[in-house]
Amino acid sequence: MARIAILVEKIYEDLELQYPKYRLKEAGHQVDVIGPKAGETYVGKHGYPQKAEISASDVRIQDYQLLVIPGGTSPDHMRRDEHMVRIAREADRAGIPMAAICHGPWLMCSTSALKGRRCTSYMSIVHDVLNAGGKWVDEACVVDGPIITARTPDDLPAFMTAILSLLEKGQPQGTVGKPIAPEWVHRLVSEYKS
Repeated sequence: MARIAILVEKIYEDLELQYPKYRLKEAGHQVDVIGPKAGETYVGKHGYPQKAEISASDVRIQDYQLLVIPGGTSPDHMRRDEHMVRIAREADRAGIPMAAICHGPWLMCSTSALKGRRCTSYMSIVHDVLNAGGKWVDEACVVDGPIITARTPDDLPAFMTAILSLLEKGQPQGTVGKPIAPEWVHRLVSEYKS
């Protein structure tokens, strides 16, 4: 079974951390919750507490087969910690798969992971994703190489299907789903393409 790192910081989207954590544990994988400080409790957007088991400064990302980055506004706080950023940058350089949902790709914007790749995110960070070189699309779950991205908690089933397919078969697949971003976001994305 795989060893998986899930990042945590304050104001994470509760479902986007807890749902993957428990689904991955149910599938028999080892899941380590990593935050800026081991033993510290980080509270989600909806009040659910999550204790970091391992300090980011102690992580060797090469010991993991997957990095999961939940959303909420926690990625903004993750980007303020050099060790959290280092983990994502080293995962990118080593080709370790990364799965990010909602605002999770915000942390990836501090790496070159999105450059030239199809990806998605919550629509409010589309500018950041595009400026990081990502090819943003309004799809439920997008897989491009070692990068898996999804938009919102409603896309968690597609997100987890891709993650579990990666871990079990080595072949994750995305899910198009119904577009949800407002029309102005689609126009913005078109302007970046031209």
